[in-house]
Amino acid sequence: MGMRIDRVGVVGAGLMGAEIALVHAMAGHHVRLADRSDEVLAAATTRLDILIDRGIARGFYTPDQKASALSRLAPTTDLGLFADCGYVIEAVFEDESVKTGILQQLDRLCAADCIFATNTSTIPISTLASKLSAARQPQFIGTHYFSPVSRMKLVEVIPGFRTADETTELTLNHCRHLGKTPILVKDVAGFAVNRVLHAFIIEAVRLVEEQVATPEDIDIACRLGLGHPMGPFELMDAVTSTLCVQAQEIMQEAYGERFRPPALLKQRVKAGYGGGKGKAGWRTPP
Repeated sequence: MGMRIDRVGVVGAGLMGAEIALVHAMAGHHVRLADRSDEVLAAATTRLDILIDRGIARGFYTPDQKASALSRLAPTTDLGLFADCGYVIEAVFEDESVKTGILQQLDRLCAADCIFATNTSTIPISTLASKLSAARQPQFIGTHYFSPVSRMKLVEVIPGFRTADETTELTLNHCRHLGKTPILVKDVAGFAVNRVLHAFIIEAVRLVEEQVATPEDIDIACRLGLGHPMGPFELMDAVTSTLCVQAQEIMQEAYGERFRPPALLKQRVKAGYGGGKGKAGWRTPP
């Protein structure tokens, strides 16, 4: 593992991957950001441009920081260019088969001493590691960033069964270098934060099912009574109820009935009320 983490590769230019690439570029790394098409990459670059401009308006960044960071960010559709990266982060769709396919491609293309990190919120790290070559597994680790990555400080760092101590220590220090606060978490389904979060979300949906309170009032109660920056229904609309159901089903398989997605949540997703930017959800009208 002698390669310096100078050039970083990020696969997946969606909401999470693009911002993971940005925080690396802001921290001085040269970053290759890959996705399947030039159109996806162009949309990601536009989103980042708007995000940084908002940050400049709020005093988080300066125009010089923006120009410097964007000069270090190189979008590409060619994973072959990741051969010179010392650290690669997979941040594609939260689906085991999709992640496995990308990681196996990277395993063949990247340098032998390149460290791999997966940004998964629920899939056990050792499950993904098992699909990689035996030589790569000690250099494979989980790094669960939180949205919006540009503002959220926390990163869950999750070693797999075969992750080397050196990989774990390097990753913890790398996260600190990015300005993040890493916590070390055991490799279990859902890790730490999502197990707490989804128990909370499931109970919030049950309160609505039982007509105890409306989504709007539960959000108010959580903001004013618990000090949360946003309520559970606002949060579901932001991250999508679709993703919440997916995470809960993964954890239900691991832990049983306590994580079964509520019937109302599943029904709303199937009816097209999954939320997301500009889409109908709990608090966003159709």
